[in-house]
Amino acid sequence: MSSLENYLKELRESSKPLVAAVLVRLADLSREEKEVFSREWHGIDVARRREILERLAELAEDNLELDFDEVNRVCFADADSEVRVRAIEGLMQCEERTLIDPLIALLQGDPEHPVRAAAATALGPFAMLAEFEELSPGDADKVERALTAAFNKRDERDNVRCRALEAVSPISKPQIQELIRQAYQSKSLEFQASALFAMGRNCNRNWLPILLKELRSTNPQLRFEAAQACGELEAEEAVPKLVELSRDSDLEVQLSAIAALGKIGGDRAKEALRECADSGDELISEAAQYALDEMKFWEGPFSL
Repeated sequence: MSSLENYLKELRESSKPLVAAVLVRLADLSREEKEVFSREWHGIDVARRREILERLAELAEDNLELDFDEVNRVCFADADSEVRVRAIEGLMQCEERTLIDPLIALLQGDPEHPVRAAAATALGPFAMLAEFEELSPGDADKVERALTAAFNKRDERDNVRCRALEAVSPISKPQIQELIRQAYQSKSLEFQASALFAMGRNCNRNWLPILLKELRSTNPQLRFEAAQACGELEAEEAVPKLVELSRDSDLEVQLSAIAALGKIGGDRAKEALRECADSGDELISEAAQYALDEMKFWEGPFSL
């Protein structure tokens, strides 16, 4: 019996705590080890499987050299939908083209809508690669068609359709802009918010009049998304209203406006961020200081 088999059998004992120093044993699995993992994994209790993937995600975030991709790929076929979602989330930073087909299969065929929504989101980085022509034409077309079909599927759950729209939005084709327009013109708040998010990712300044209008929306969710999108577009025209929103009654809107000011930059944005940094609110002050640091970095990467 291999050491990995022994360790996986130990993991079955839910009463034993998960030790980070030992969990790293699951990083960089070889082909043979992946087969062992696939065979033994399903014998572990579902609550324990969820906990393991959660801990692996934390470890990978703290140490970028740890690669749990093979573990997450195996878990695409897990019987538990929450495990499948966590496995997809664990691969959000992976841009290997071999992920495209499995993610599309989950988007199109998984029985649980949270899994389909997660798969749509995970295809977003590939849409970005397609926009910058860093995917083969065949792969780029496959990603675009799958996400577009998911959005256009009228009997699909709204959260899946919204995630698909957001994921495909970096592609700067007229047909994608039309999907964003359709979502914005719908009567659904969820679709409208998703459309504003997509406008920021679409990087087309033609959306700016809509975004500037929505900065004044009575709905905080729409103000939040509009502020974030203005930051993505680096829209200097939005700075006066973003300064106002940095004092909004809704905390999430405040934080979104502060982050946007940091991305846009300029003297007025810097002045507003300094005022926020000097505020008595620890969370606002911390966010403003982070935005100022980001601004300073882009003004001169070596100035920090």
